[in-house]
Amino acid sequence: MYKPGDVVLGGLFEVHYSSVFPERTFTSEPSQPTCKGFDTLGFRHAMTMAFAVDEINKNSNLLPNVTLGYSLSDNCGALVVGFSSALSLASGQEEHFLLQQDCIGTPPVLGIVGDSPSTFTIATSNVLGLYKMPIVSYFSTCSCLSNRQRFPSFFRTIPNDAFQVRAMIQILKYFGWTWVGLLVSDDDYGLHVARSFQSDLAQSGEGCLAYLEVLPWDSDPSELRRIVHLIKTSTARVVMVFAHEFHMIHLMDEVVRQNMTGQQWIASEAWTAAAVLQTPRLMPYLGGTLGIAIRRGEIPGLREFLLQIRPDQNDNDNNRNNMVRKFWESTFQCRFDPAGLVEAEGAICTGQEDIEYVQTEFLDLSNLRPEYNIYKAVYALAYALNDLLQCEPGRGPFSGYSCATLQTLEPWQLLHYLQKVNFTTPFGDQVSFDENGDALPIYDIVNWLWLPDGRTEVQTVGEVKRSDSKGEELRMDEDKIFWNFESKKPLQSVCSESCPPGTRMARKKGEPVCCFDCIPCSEGKISNETDSMECTSCPEDFWSSPQRDHCVLKEIEFLSYHEPLGICLTVASLLGTFMCAVVLGIFTYNRSTPMVRANNSELSFLLLMSLKLCFLCSLLFIGRPRLWTCQLRHAAFGISFVLSVSCILVKTMVVLAVFKASKPGGGASLKWFGAMQQRGTVMVLTSIQAIICTAWLVSSSPAPHKNTQYHNDKIVYECVVGSTVGFAVLLGYIGLLAILSFLLAFLARNLPDNFNEAKLITFSMLIFCAVWVAFVPAYVNSPGKYADAVEVFAILASSFGLLVALFGPKCYIILLRPERNTKKAIMGRGTTNS
Repeated sequence: MYKPGDVVLGGLFEVHYSSVFPERTFTSEPSQPTCKGFDTLGFRHAMTMAFAVDEINKNSNLLPNVTLGYSLSDNCGALVVGFSSALSLASGQEEHFLLQQDCIGTPPVLGIVGDSPSTFTIATSNVLGLYKMPIVSYFSTCSCLSNRQRFPSFFRTIPNDAFQVRAMIQILKYFGWTWVGLLVSDDDYGLHVARSFQSDLAQSGEGCLAYLEVLPWDSDPSELRRIVHLIKTSTARVVMVFAHEFHMIHLMDEVVRQNMTGQQWIASEAWTAAAVLQTPRLMPYLGGTLGIAIRRGEIPGLREFLLQIRPDQNDNDNNRNNMVRKFWESTFQCRFDPAGLVEAEGAICTGQEDIEYVQTEFLDLSNLRPEYNIYKAVYALAYALNDLLQCEPGRGPFSGYSCATLQTLEPWQLLHYLQKVNFTTPFGDQVSFDENGDALPIYDIVNWLWLPDGRTEVQTVGEVKRSDSKGEELRMDEDKIFWNFESKKPLQSVCSESCPPGTRMARKKGEPVCCFDCIPCSEGKISNETDSMECTSCPEDFWSSPQRDHCVLKEIEFLSYHEPLGICLTVASLLGTFMCAVVLGIFTYNRSTPMVRANNSELSFLLLMSLKLCFLCSLLFIGRPRLWTCQLRHAAFGISFVLSVSCILVKTMVVLAVFKASKPGGGASLKWFGAMQQRGTVMVLTSIQAIICTAWLVSSSPAPHKNTQYHNDKIVYECVVGSTVGFAVLLGYIGLLAILSFLLAFLARNLPDNFNEAKLITFSMLIFCAVWVAFVPAYVNSPGKYADAVEVFAILASSFGLLVALFGPKCYIILLRPERNTKKAIMGRGTTNS
């Protein structure tokens, strides 16, 4: 179809579905292939270009005084036809022509709008790119066409497959579909998409492919049967298809044959608006399909232009308006050639038929998508030509700052301006090209709504676009989406269910990353997010909750006043203190009696005070350890016990000295054990322990410590001794005095006396030593607070042992046997009633 003009633009469209090629006999010149299967929408695409050229010619602000023409060709659904048509457009259809006003034949075009399939465009651009012929495609999406070195003159008003793939991935991410299947056509379009999708999906980490299958061109039934069976048995419920209508028709035939339902189909722009698939027979399977669709636009005046189309009855060149004639015959089922009536069995076309009253998709302009891209492509060439003609001489972009002229215009000159074109359509969309010839990408997201009356409505439910300011962004109106499932909600398509907080993902060996097991976090580690790759360790003072989804403060353990063990030890300590106070009161009240005055009553009072301190110092081991309690507990314990044992030691020595003095010539020994000497000995022995404690505290002081070695989920508060040597010397010194006291008392046990205190001292020291010998292994093997409990128990046991063994018999005589509390009875020179 041709219209003359000052500048002619070419167009390549698929007005027929297929071509029939004649048999090659090699005995005669081969005839041209025959086009079959008229495509009404393909013809509307061509008429959209004619409308755009006509609208530009009527616009006085764009290309004034220049008339645009067009030369529209049909690729007939065959690569060889489309390629041949492109070469004819670029070089002229006649063997010889002159670029003059009275020339005969079609002049070459300065730019081409088209072609539709990527494979056709690749072949055309490979050749015409050598001559810098501008090609603006409205439907070729292959990412390979963005290669500027290979296709230097290629532009397009449709987003490339790379963006379409990223848009698909954004949809998958939006609905949480991580386990999907992919079907592609066996051509440049499908194979490039497959590579791009696998790469981008792996890079994004948003999902995995359950399978990747290539749909055969020959529609092999056995291959289609295998593919549908694979889809049916796969755990992936989402199926994405990058293919053409032709592939989908044969694929859906097999889907119907196997009655495969329950899949969520996602359509590429190549078939998302295919009316041939939106039939009552296929909608039980394809209903609810989500698809990436070319941006829908509004083209005011297009309907009126289409209604004015009429075949020219007076045109002797039937090839010139052959497209319109074919459309007319297809729409009204008639023939212009009476010779064809025998085959068609129809009426003769008059050219006066009214197309407005014929039910045809030709006038359904509610979903202008490829047409809108064609419209933008024509205007892009027109704006580039307009900028070219507005060039001021001497300021041009070419050699010598020259400008191009209409009479000497070359395609490569138009190409320079096309790269910089920038305009806004009446619909509000900005059109410009990047360095690779790609326009600003934008896609509509559509949904196939299956209406109750059996009709199908393709509704827009969102969009995905890229802008210079915000990058890629997805907008989705989920409430409008029709889901073809009983739940009326989006299904789940995952290889493995998401791992909840408290677990981590562990990949299954030999399977994609989306297939994993959920392993609970180990103790002390948590994951507080869904699908965590790793569990993170809790801070030092925290531990994992039972659900392993958050950290909680570790339980703090120490010997507390509030627990039963602490309460019992506290009561025992206070009881011992109280008993010491009672005994002290008894001794004070009866201080003038022989029983109290015997063997230095002053030491007895001092011993009772030291035992009281021993009972009270055990309280320092109970409660939360602090620096001062840690430092004081062992010092108080050590000094108190040394004071007690020193008193006992001096008492024992006094007993020995008294009996030795009773012998002839032994009186001199008593002068060394007077009251002053006894007090001095006790003070010296106690001072040595005080010096040991001071040196220990100064060199390596005990301090509170958070111990996590005993329990992972607990913090054991304890007092570390600081210097083990210091602690050992402290205990060793007490032990030394105790053993010395025990030995001296043991030697004096059989000395004659009615009340020999050495026996009591021997027994008390025996208890004392037994308790502390047992304490060492028990203390070493007791963890945490139980070590403190063992030490408190040893303190209390030894203190009670000393109190009861030393003062029990005396209190018994003072309170219950007062007749024995006489000097004679004690000296053994009086008789008492038993």
